[in-house]
Amino acid sequence: MQTKLEKISPLSAFAVNNIHDLKDEVLDFLSFREKLSYANISHPDKRLEWKGARLAVKSALDLIQLPYPGFYKDPHGKSYSMDGYGHVSLSHCSHVAAAIFHREMPVGIDLELVREKTVTVAPKYLQDEEMGFLGKDTLLHTIAWSAKESIFKCQGRKGISLKQHILLQPFDGSSQVIKGRISGTGTSDHHYEVQVLVEGDMVLTYTIW
Repeated sequence: MQTKLEKISPLSAFAVNNIHDLKDEVLDFLSFREKLSYANISHPDKRLEWKGARLAVKSALDLIQLPYPGFYKDPHGKSYSMDGYGHVSLSHCSHVAAAIFHREMPVGIDLELVREKTVTVAPKYLQDEEMGFLGKDTLLHTIAWSAKESIFKCQGRKGISLKQHILLQPFDGSSQVIKGRISGTGTSDHHYEVQVLVEGDMVLTYTIW
């Protein structure tokens, strides 16, 4: 997937980076806590993934003219800004890292390689009606997996099952937006619109609350 930088609204943007193009980029904008986290990552590939995602966040923030506040993860693994304003979601896959930021609303983003495995394990994350309209198409299954991951990241709570609680409406390979909802969690149902980008063998999805 090629490098991307897109302004969604005056309050939101997303960025996609090729990790291997970022080896020489500096991280002097990181908070002290983030610099410690980065220093504690020993595996070279993991360091590049972490670096790529933070540089993507920085690019998205620059696009909507907001300063980089630093980010931390809550006990559920969801990232929050250290100044208390804004929501962020990160993803990386293979040689690509992505990030989305919104000043006011929760967000979720996900990157996936198109894989046959998404068909093999479909009963673990899809409801029967979803498997009915997806057939055995590997691309459609990868999009469905990614869309559910983006919704899961956006809601930011543990205990949500991709299969039991997240239901996608029918879509096809040309769909640029997928509708889905979370239900059966003991709280109010919530509906999502998930944006879909497919490039080569990679799928990117994102959603805003």
